[in-house]
Amino acid sequence: MDLHFVPPDLQKLDEPMAAEVVACCIWKDETPMRGLAGLVDWRLAGRLSVLEKSGFLLGNAGEVLCVPGRPRMPFDKVLIFGLGVKSEFDESIFKNAVRHVTKVLEGLKVRRAVVELPGRSDEKISADRAAELLFECTSDSVSQDAWWLVERADGEKKMSERTREAERRARRG
Repeated sequence: MDLHFVPPDLQKLDEPMAAEVVACCIWKDETPMRGLAGLVDWRLAGRLSVLEKSGFLLGNAGEVLCVPGRPRMPFDKVLIFGLGVKSEFDESIFKNAVRHVTKVLEGLKVRRAVVELPGRSDEKISADRAAELLFECTSDSVSQDAWWLVERADGEKKMSERTREAERRARRG
């Protein structure tokens, strides 16, 4: 899978990148939504907030909701993944969430996706550690062609370095 990066900015997300889906994460105990989910909610005129306030979208760990992205976004689908309670987040939850994202994308036959890694928008996991765990969790996945990771410039640099190191180790071993 090829990794690319896009900053957490609505204008940059609107630029052509041939992604079919945008996948973001929410916490059970945090409102309003922040990170990519907050940007998507803004673009969808508060649709995610309405679903959250009605109790349809809870943010529980393992939860996933699919809503249409078009015509307000350049993606066919928006996937929202629940992460549970923010204070309980750890590497195990990160790995489970990444595997869940991968499995859902494979089930939907998605080849190209914009993905916000769990916990990254809140710095609950460092960029370099997230990259290592991402590589570990997706190394078996061959059905996706590319992910555009939503990441600020400083995190992009760290993740790129770690990803290159992991790829080199995989080729050697």
